[in-house]
Amino acid sequence: MKIGEILVRRQLISQVKLNQAINVQTLLHLKLGELLVFLGWIQPKNLAEALKEQYWRQNGYWVID
Repeated sequence: MKIGEILVRRQLISQVKLNQAINVQTLLHLKLGELLVFLGWIQPKNLAEALKEQYWRQNGYWVID
């Protein structure tokens, strides 16, 4: 699962804000999470938790959805 999908699912950002950030990301060549923190749309703690969830999902550890 992509980091943006996790953040939307956790209701930390809206789908509209995610789409806006993706558009800016392509121009600035930043990682999406770093950009969202830079813009102040999420907190670093939120990014860390979402990245942990992403890692767990990718490695088959995530069992609760």
